Amino acid sequence: MALKCVAIDDEPLALELIKTYVAKFPALQIIQVFENALSGAEYLKNNAIDLLFVDVNMPDITGVELVRSLEHSPMIIFTTAYKNYAFESYELQALDYLLKPIDFKRFTAAIEKAIDYHKYKNATVETGNDESIYVYAEYKMIKILLRDVEYIESMGDYLKIYLNGIDKPLLTLMTMKKILEKLPDNQFARIHRSFIVALNKIKSIHNKKVQLNHAELPIGDAYSAFINQQKGM
Repeated sequence: MALKCVAIDDEPLALELIKTYVAKFPALQIIQVFENALSGAEYLKNNAIDLLFVDVNMPDITGVELVRSLEHSPMIIFTTAYKNYAFESYELQALDYLLKPIDFKRFTAAIEKAIDYHKYKNATVETGNDESIYVYAEYKMIKILLRDVEYIESMGDYLKIYLNGIDKPLLTLMTMKKILEKLPDNQFARIHRSFIVALNKIKSIHNKKVQLNHAELPIGDAYSAFINQQKGM
């Protein structure tokens, strides 16, 4: 099924260019375009879409303000003639930031990110000797072997995934609930509202704390049954 797209830009020529480019991708479908940002914002409040192309500089509200106002944000690609909004686009987890006039090659790269990210959000755990999941981090899809995961830490809307042999954790926009759906429950367990551990990386459990190779993590009161489960194994 094609990704449902909306484009919002106060420049008619910019909208026509986006429509022309989108038409070259069978995986995309433009369902609405808006020259008025407020009309576009109202439409997005009442309709679910997959991908939004939105201009940063518009007379009523900026594209950044529009995206921040959305309760459920789709994938975002900002378009603008200015370079000084790159930080805001990163802060809002935009897939890309395209400078006008938009080059088709550059547009294609942004669309490939969107398609990959959509696949990632709907991916399931692979089976086989090298079970893995895909994580979207640093604007690209990263394959993670489950055997390499030591623990996962929640940081609000983000997760830090700590891997053996890598000093810096991977940072990805995902909830604990979502990552648990992707992890096999016979290999991973939630021990705290902020932590998931790989069971085969546990060295010891003592005083409501789990000792791993590179960290000591607390066991939350709501997860105290975890201790008894490990005793019974």
